[in-house]
Amino acid sequence: MATGPRPTRRGLLATALAALPAPALALLPATATLLVPGPEDGLLADWSSRMAAALARGSTTAVMLERSVLGGPDGVTAANRFATAAAPDGRTLLVLPGAAAQARLVGDQRARFDGAGWVPVCAAQGPAVLAGRGRPPAANMPLRLGLAGADHSGVAALLGLDLIGHAATPVLGLAGPRAEAALTQGAVEAVVMQGGDCLPRLAALGAQPWCVLDEARDPALPDVPAIAELATGGDAALRGGLFAAAANARLLGALLLPALTPGDLVALWRAAAQRWLEEERTTLGPGIRLSAGTDLAPVLSPLAPPSEAVLAYRGWLFRRLRWKPD
Repeated sequence: MATGPRPTRRGLLATALAALPAPALALLPATATLLVPGPEDGLLADWSSRMAAALARGSTTAVMLERSVLGGPDGVTAANRFATAAAPDGRTLLVLPGAAAQARLVGDQRARFDGAGWVPVCAAQGPAVLAGRGRPPAANMPLRLGLAGADHSGVAALLGLDLIGHAATPVLGLAGPRAEAALTQGAVEAVVMQGGDCLPRLAALGAQPWCVLDEARDPALPDVPAIAELATGGDAALRGGLFAAAANARLLGALLLPALTPGDLVALWRAAAQRWLEEERTTLGPGIRLSAGTDLAPVLSPLAPPSEAVLAYRGWLFRRLRWKPD
């Protein structure tokens, strides 16, 4: 009796695999929660409202993104909730401002979260500028620097001046309009200006940008050196702390997913964020930079600095300003 060719092991395996059901395509959840720092009428709440609507429009499937506004504008309360309650299933996202990352950097005991491993979807940065009246003074000239507070990210400017070798006297308690008034009245020679409206305020004040708190020049201020160009010396760990604080000063907000979120869900949220990028670019203020996808690594890597950079920054903060967390 005639017989056909005997089936091979490879052929049997191929037949078995062909009989298996095809893997289900990943989909975004029908509902998701966006944790947002407060208050309800704050800048981040307004910004996140536009973001949530754009993400829903940009998704390939129907998604309802509900905002949950928590705590104050520094974002620490929202970040703590995200760290303890968010599962890596694509159903919970966080808007993280630079102030929350700064609280973690300085060791604020309220900041109980650890952002290492959180997955970025998109982010917005604004300029952070050390500015003064006229040109920068010589290194041997006295310089009073207005700062909001020892635990604020603008203190990166003071650390940068220290690494440059230009001794400066910090004048604390000067933020926003108070700092600008102090500069106009001659109470200080320099201030740190940051935020989404930084460049218009800088122009209205008639101040001269001395450097940007960044590792590279800001495209909006191409003739202004970056602090990394000037502060080339000093301990490597302390420079790492400088760049971490500077990144916090620039970060307006980042949209994050929990650590260990599956790659297919990350890709879907990032694809939806492209709609937000397109719509937000039409309303951008001067100097604001948007990032998504592979462009996010240099933006957010300083937000989880190595432990030696954290310790070096905290040690310098105590020695220089006698500040430590309560």
